[in-house]
Amino acid sequence: MIDGGTVVERCDVLAACTEEPGRITRPYASDAMRSAHKSVHEWMQQAGMTVTRDNIGNLRGRYEGTGGATLLLGSHLDSVRDAGKYDGPLGVMVAIAAVQRLHDAGKRLPFAIDVLAFADEEGLRFGSTYLGSRAVAGTFDSRDLDRTDPGGVTMEDAIRAFGGDPSRIADDRVTGDLLGYCEVHIEQGPVLEARALPVGIVSAIAGQSRMQVELTGQAGHAGTVPMDRRRDALAGAAELVLAVEAVATTQPGLVATVGMLEVEPAVSNVIPGRATLSLDVRHADDRVRGEACEALLARTRELARRRKLGVEIRSLSENAAVRCAPELISTWVQAVKDSKVQPLELTSGAGHDAVAMSALTDVGMLFVRCKGGVSHNPAESVTAPDVSVSIDVLGRFLDLMARR
Repeated sequence: MIDGGTVVERCDVLAACTEEPGRITRPYASDAMRSAHKSVHEWMQQAGMTVTRDNIGNLRGRYEGTGGATLLLGSHLDSVRDAGKYDGPLGVMVAIAAVQRLHDAGKRLPFAIDVLAFADEEGLRFGSTYLGSRAVAGTFDSRDLDRTDPGGVTMEDAIRAFGGDPSRIADDRVTGDLLGYCEVHIEQGPVLEARALPVGIVSAIAGQSRMQVELTGQAGHAGTVPMDRRRDALAGAAELVLAVEAVATTQPGLVATVGMLEVEPAVSNVIPGRATLSLDVRHADDRVRGEACEALLARTRELARRRKLGVEIRSLSENAAVRCAPELISTWVQAVKDSKVQPLELTSGAGHDAVAMSALTDVGMLFVRCKGGVSHNPAESVTAPDVSVSIDVLGRFLDLMARR
């Protein structure tokens, strides 16, 4: 019977599908993704599923049931640059494993199961987070087709090259009687490890605000411009970075991050004339997140005035907090109990495809313990026994859903 060891081995196979030898980098609609699809397609077929690929590039495996409703399972196959093996692929592999067990037992449920291997969640190539799940949920923005990757290829052309029709992405939306969307994912945090638990139930996904801040000063000679005459964009950015850190300590559960900082002209003997930085703010309560963003933007404008810097703030994305459906949560809790594991509910600080899917149907999630809470990193690690628990819990979840 397929178990956690098999799933880990399959994640190893997918890890070899990469654009960069020696590290995992699997962008949307790339040759690396095409290679990953070949293996996942085969595993879906082995599990008794009918496999198709939609226009945006999601791989879909359907296991028919005896009734007209459908339960959606899945996660994403794309990665960040220099990624770990499990963020995304683990959820797809666990879903396939659960269906494989049904197929091997000759068992059909009173609903169909669609396993969705989303084409793009991380947004590495086009900066287009939740691209695959937004297409399925019917919230894809056609303006994204004009986005270009670092090589100048438009998303529209990339979709065509990958075998899709960009004019028919609206056809990718899932319709019909849906029971919900459920996703298994590594925790990306330290809570389960601290509690010595293999799995946990997600109660909510934190809302997220992403912005880009550009501070413009005046470049000048590092040796000749007096300190009191300088309009140093990087010094302003440094002050803002510390302000972001300080604001994030004012509320429990609030996190704020500057993950990207670009400086121009980036010459050792020239005062920086421009600094561009990213701002990422998250909290499970949208009110708290909104107040934190307002405070940070006010601090940004104040320091820009004081330092005589120009400032431009651009909103990149706004995702409201998502509450998992109470009925799905209670079913996950019972499935965990039936697996002889103590149930623990926790909030996800990271975004997931479930955020986009919540626009289509109820969502639920199961976290799997991740060593050290490390993710988006080659050190990402799970154990085969923990993965076996997650397969067992998902199987029990499906049985409980069948009895509803």
